[in-house]
Amino acid sequence: MDQPRKPFKKPGRPELQQGKKERFIRARLTEDEYNKLVALEKELGMNHTDLIRHRLLGSQHKQLVNAREVLNRLDVMGSELGRAGNNINQLARHANILNKRGRLDEMVVKEFNLLFREYARIRNDTEKSLRQIIRLIRG
Repeated sequence: MDQPRKPFKKPGRPELQQGKKERFIRARLTEDEYNKLVALEKELGMNHTDLIRHRLLGSQHKQLVNAREVLNRLDVMGSELGRAGNNINQLARHANILNKRGRLDEMVVKEFNLLFREYARIRNDTEKSLRQIIRLIRG
């Protein structure tokens, strides 16, 4: 009459068979070392376990960065590039108006072309650098 019970299945995520973190390490730090650790945690936006794991066991050639800070700075840089492009468009429009009226000086055109080539070179170098940064962040 009594039927055997089914084994009780725990709710939630299944237990890891591989890569299970079972070992615990304790370390004593001076007050100064601890403050440096806390500052680094805040700067990188990581908890101390992940920070220590990355520093000790991660690739030695990789640099940990605060992704939020990098993205904020890239955003500012993109805004500046956009403003520079807008200024160039305004100058070109003004030059076209002067040219239609026959009042455009040839020296101004030469100077503008020289500065525009320099701007284009800097913009291309910046784009290359940004692509490299994105590749590094992705790993």
